[in-house]
Amino acid sequence: MRSTSDTIASLGLAIGGALGMAGTFVGSDALRETLWTIDGVGIVVAAALLTMKYQRLGNELVAAGFFTFVAGESLLLAGNAAGLQASVPSYAGGIALWAAGLVMVSAQATFALWMRLTAFAAASLFAVSVLMILWGAPLLPTSAPLPALGYPFLVLTFIGWIWTLLKAER
Repeated sequence: MRSTSDTIASLGLAIGGALGMAGTFVGSDALRETLWTIDGVGIVVAAALLTMKYQRLGNELVAAGFFTFVAGESLLLAGNAAGLQASVPSYAGGIALWAAGLVMVSAQATFALWMRLTAFAAASLFAVSVLMILWGAPLLPTSAPLPALGYPFLVLTFIGWIWTLLKAER
């Protein structure tokens, strides 16, 4: 039987991925901030549960990666209500931690290769975005092609993690 924690983590990742992508495309500031706040809470809950799961399994690097992802998502949550422009400093810090967390989670062969590759792609795109922001590029969380190009890779990674959680107990 599937654990309640795995089910909740899967739901958190699904909500986070869906509402995060939706928030990127809505025109209303209030709606975007609401979607991203719900998305962020779902991801924090999911990543916290995954931290505990992989720590119990003795996979410290993966657990630390999910913990790092919690820290990054928390920074993103902190900036949501400030609006796009004012959120850029916390956004840059948050996606820098996302990138580090994704690399840590994917450094070992815990997950399927395709998930690890999508995670590395997202991490690379977010790291480049952070460097661009730090060097003065006027990037917002909704800017395209960067950082927006990283979001689909992140969501594909989430789908893989959900798949892993749901198939584990079949």
